[in-house]
Amino acid sequence: MTSTHNDTPNTAAGLPLVGFGTYLISDADAVAAVAAAIGAGYRHIDTAAGYYNEAGVGQGIRDGLSAAGLDRADVFVTTKLWPGNPAWGDAPKGYDETIAAFETSRAALRLDHVDLYLIHAPSGGSERVNEWRALVDLKEQGKARAIGVSNYTEAHIEEIRAAGLPMPEYNQIELHPWSQKPELLAFMAENGIAPIAYSSLVPLSTWRSEPGQASGKTAEMQAEGSDAGSPFKAMAAKYGVTEAQVLLRWGVQKGFAVLPKSLNPRRMRENMDLFGFVLDADDMALIETMDRGDGVAWATGDPRFMG
Repeated sequence: MTSTHNDTPNTAAGLPLVGFGTYLISDADAVAAVAAAIGAGYRHIDTAAGYYNEAGVGQGIRDGLSAAGLDRADVFVTTKLWPGNPAWGDAPKGYDETIAAFETSRAALRLDHVDLYLIHAPSGGSERVNEWRALVDLKEQGKARAIGVSNYTEAHIEEIRAAGLPMPEYNQIELHPWSQKPELLAFMAENGIAPIAYSSLVPLSTWRSEPGQASGKTAEMQAEGSDAGSPFKAMAAKYGVTEAQVLLRWGVQKGFAVLPKSLNPRRMRENMDLFGFVLDADDMALIETMDRGDGVAWATGDPRFMG
């Protein structure tokens, strides 16, 4: 989806390349944060049932659009199905439960449709295909303009193909220099599935540094982010930008949509300002050597292995 009001570059699939993430933003804080993000120029807002902030996000969207003189069509809204997880004593959702969960999200957001609906993780087990079948029907009904998955591996996506169902349009996955997933990205490219990156800023010392913001990031990783000799600090100095801008620019330069989150209006604007510089070939090659494999954003382990 594009908009005459939207000067943020888009991916080939129509999603704004820079979106606003809302994980760990409370329902109450989401109202002002999302409105401020729209005021700063964000035209993709990402939430999820599992973030417990859809009502606040929806109000923030309305407030932000009103203040900016924009219409609903000017913003791309993503939310996600929590599929259940038997390992947590949380029964997987079947077809009917998936439809009901979507309607609960839509009511909380107070939207007649969402632009993208994702299955949040592959933890639905034997119900994964039924969950996807429900998303296909929601798209056919016009309630979700596009559908996709999150944290899916090649095997999970092949299940969809084997069931004879349309393939996902997107897979939202943890992507940053320490978790690059080249094989999965190559598979997705071969199948026309666009990547959306989350947790792009993992290598920063400030990423999830506040109490209660758990992750799988190790003390060694935290120390490297704080090191004055960090390669990202050097790159930031070289280009005259922030470390966050370097990490986000790496993502968009690789063709990923990114979802930075900040409650600070200045940082919101900085995190969108990614198109006035280009990481040179040497820096891109150096970053290529930094891959450490699995993601660390989930304290319970890389969610690709939940199902």
